[in-house]
Amino acid sequence: MAKKVQFGSRIGLIAATVGSAVGLGNVWRFPAEAQANGGAAFLILYIIRGV
Repeated sequence: MAKKVQFGSRIGLIAATVGSAVGLGNVWRFPAEAQANGGAAFLILYIIRGV
């Protein structure tokens, strides 16, 4: 059985958890903020440009 990989320190675990939460919050919040502030045109262009 393979040995599990673990974080080297508690600070590293906390930093990874906080970074993940902030990133996920941005992914969820950005479209809602853009829609609420009339940014639908920006989102359409952003999606088209990304494809």
